[in-house]
Amino acid sequence: MKAAVTTSSFGKFSDAPLRLLAENGFTVKLNPHGRALTEEEAMEFLQGCAAVVAGTEPLTANVMAALPELKVISRCGAGMDNVDLEEAERRGIAVRNTPDAPVAAVAELTVGLALSLLRDICRMDRELRSGVWKKRMGSLIAGKRVGIVGMGRIGRAVSAAFTALGAQTAYSDPFVADAGRRMELDELLGWADIVTLHLPGGKGRPLLDAAKLSLMKKGAFLINCARGGLVDEEALRALLENGHLAGAALDVFGKEPYAGPLAELDTVIVTPHIGSYAKEARIKMETDAVRNILDVLKRDDA
Repeated sequence: MKAAVTTSSFGKFSDAPLRLLAENGFTVKLNPHGRALTEEEAMEFLQGCAAVVAGTEPLTANVMAALPELKVISRCGAGMDNVDLEEAERRGIAVRNTPDAPVAAVAELTVGLALSLLRDICRMDRELRSGVWKKRMGSLIAGKRVGIVGMGRIGRAVSAAFTALGAQTAYSDPFVADAGRRMELDELLGWADIVTLHLPGGKGRPLLDAAKLSLMKKGAFLINCARGGLVDEEALRALLENGHLAGAALDVFGKEPYAGPLAELDTVIVTPHIGSYAKEARIKMETDAVRNILDVLKRDDA
């Protein structure tokens, strides 16, 4: 039986997940491109596979139609917005994810980015490396208002981490009513000193378009470790350039790899979609993804 792995760094820090597949009779194909696959590449690469440990490549109805042997998609991560769930259900393809493994890694990255923004660490690092010794005054997390958009596993972990550092937290999530101070999105945007996103990406227009971004407090910061499509990047750039927003930290982008103008701004921190890239989290996530496949296929054989 064949299984494919589309995440480009799978098995880098431990070969245990790959051994687990091999021990259960799978021949494994690894992503040869070192990046997310396109729709056409996914169709070709997944031919003949019963299972895929999936990354963020588009697993659309067209892709599934080209893969009659596919029985299970196991997302190595929490987000499912790249998978056509309705089509998978129609075709009897089981879809699983690994929502627990990346929680601590994304939460810690979010706090790290907030610290870097508030203390201007990245800009001073760049300046010092270029020969400029300039001490920039920063701010503390303690006492800040942190608005969390999306209060799932990661949102709750982020809230706990900021609370432990002395910040006030509130959240906006239409599906959660019992996780602390809850606000409607517009109210939250105007209340928070730091807005951080932790929800799946949607289809169509961004959640934070120009109108929504303009509701944020003057001097506030935006952090996105969720999905790039949630933020109108051009509108964000304009609000950063005119000084309405003090800074932003982005781990995800509408198009990846990112090579756009936000990277030119000193007030922006950009990272290459590394939310789950802590060794411990990656190993657990990869192992959980494999176990999802084994669980589905063993039940099918029963």
